[in-house]
Amino acid sequence: METPAGYGVVLVTAGNMQEAEAIANALVEAKLAACVSLLPIHSIYTWQGELHKEQEWQLLIKTDLAQFPTLEAKIRELHSYEVPEIIALPIVAGSQAYLQWISQQVKSKE
Repeated sequence: METPAGYGVVLVTAGNMQEAEAIANALVEAKLAACVSLLPIHSIYTWQGELHKEQEWQLLIKTDLAQFPTLEAKIRELHSYEVPEIIALPIVAGSQAYLQWISQQVKSKE
């Protein structure tokens, strides 16, 4: 097990599978994410004073957090929500092989 240097998982929710896939494809193709996993979820939240219960898609985006500003801008460009969830969580430990793979897939910030 290796201590990662700046790797993380970014959480984003989308309103439907098509939007989730479009965001995931764009991030991987732009080398802003090594992998994006998509999961159907049921969300309960308050928006503009009203309680909502919605079926959404959770994106689990594995990336180098040095890319976060560019990744966030790309998500905002593609996302239909006025205020999309974009939350970065650091990876505190991971297998050396997997972290190295993330590093190889995500372009370096220059």
